[in-house]
Amino acid sequence: MAADETNTSDARTAPLAPIPDHRNVNTPWWQELWRRHAHVITPLRARGLQCDIEFGLSTYNVRVSLPDGSYLVLSPPQEPSSERPPGDPEGWIATREHPNDQTLFEVLYDSAPSDDPGAPQRPEARHGGSAQPLIEAIDLRLAQLGLLPHPVLPHESPHVHPAQPAPPPEPRDVPGTPHRGPVYVYGDALRDLTDRLNGAESHADAAALLHQILEPSDGLLAQLGEFFEAAGEKAKEAEEDDGLDLSYDLADAAAEIRNLAEVLHVAEDRMRALTPLAPAPRLPSVPANASSLPPRALPPASPKAAPTARRTP
Repeated sequence: MAADETNTSDARTAPLAPIPDHRNVNTPWWQELWRRHAHVITPLRARGLQCDIEFGLSTYNVRVSLPDGSYLVLSPPQEPSSERPPGDPEGWIATREHPNDQTLFEVLYDSAPSDDPGAPQRPEARHGGSAQPLIEAIDLRLAQLGLLPHPVLPHESPHVHPAQPAPPPEPRDVPGTPHRGPVYVYGDALRDLTDRLNGAESHADAAALLHQILEPSDGLLAQLGEFFEAAGEKAKEAEEDDGLDLSYDLADAAAEIRNLAEVLHVAEDRMRALTPLAPAPRLPSVPANASSLPPRALPPASPKAAPTARRTP
């Protein structure tokens, strides 16, 4: 757990809220659950909020203690229970309750999919299991209630790191042609984003770039799914029978892209929770004039032959 305490940003002045103090903290199963929920717990601890893992009706929940004695419960769907692994639910439900006031029950956030086809979906349902909208909703409500011990600015947060917009890329010429070739503005923009990811100085910066790809409504994958769906609709407008077949292929592509986005929806949060590797130890310095190879053993000297006796006539 010591590594968890040191996983902080240099820009943050307030320390993380302490971890719980009970007998389960040192058990492997509790530490594994803590690790799986780190992408939710760490940004809340950065705001001065103490967190713990508890078992609810059928799932493991995050319990967040608040300064007024009330607490938040962040849980996956429980009725029916979630079949996703802990920390990676299909949606989050955040409620505020008080142990001494049974009348206090407030739903701050609910992105769980509805099991009633006729019921209207809550606006946040489109975010699914993404942690960032959950944290933002908690920030907003606790700030309204005056229950946020350490408000965190976007540039200080270990969780919210908005990516800086990149300038429009210059169109690139196709090599080997005397005139300007085809312009791939969108491919060039993604190539530039990849270059920025390769040069990212921290996991938080890398997560901010992943956010540009994986954001559920405006990210690249979401828009790419919309693009292929629109292309399928356009293919249906053709007279040829192949237009209908093509529309099915494009609709399948859109579905696969959306499925990929669902599979990777927690990749941003997992990236942000990573800790950089410790620098490798430096080897002792070697004098500049020292040879890097061991000295070669000299071959044994061959015995000189005795001089031949001169024969006298």
